[in-house]
Amino acid sequence: MIELLILFELNRTVLTMYGVSKSIRTDFSVLTTPSYGTIKPALTRLEANGFVVSQKSISKGGRPSAYYSITKDGINELKRLLAEEPPANPIQFLPMARVKLACADVLSGTDELIMLKALKSRAQRILFDTENLVNSKDLSFYPKMVFDNLICEYKNFISLLEAFERTCSQA
Repeated sequence: MIELLILFELNRTVLTMYGVSKSIRTDFSVLTTPSYGTIKPALTRLEANGFVVSQKSISKGGRPSAYYSITKDGINELKRLLAEEPPANPIQFLPMARVKLACADVLSGTDELIMLKALKSRAQRILFDTENLVNSKDLSFYPKMVFDNLICEYKNFISLLEAFERTCSQA
């Protein structure tokens, strides 16, 4: 997820590592707040793979700074990350799906629809599995409430995806 967030931010503007961190925190703090210890190695990987380039310079205060920008390959990688299959693990699915939705405006209409359909399909599968779990077991109060809440959350998320699909289809 961190690579997706970094590429999304660099697609908008050239940033230092601090700027990348600050932009992610500003734009995605309700979804995730990655540390420098996560951002720095991710930037290194992205640069090694040719998805970002850095320009070293000396700041006004005399300190060395590196400014990162996205490459053409990086834009393609951003689109690939958005289009890739959503995680099968339900714990990872909703946070990643929300980040993908927040970054979806970099996709074309067709690619956006494909992403939405993939997210919806995975959400429906998780919803189905959760409903089966609740219906097949005699759950005590707390687990039942937790799973009932999860069912509501997935139903709402699927409704959101369907609204996005309608909007995307009309465009």
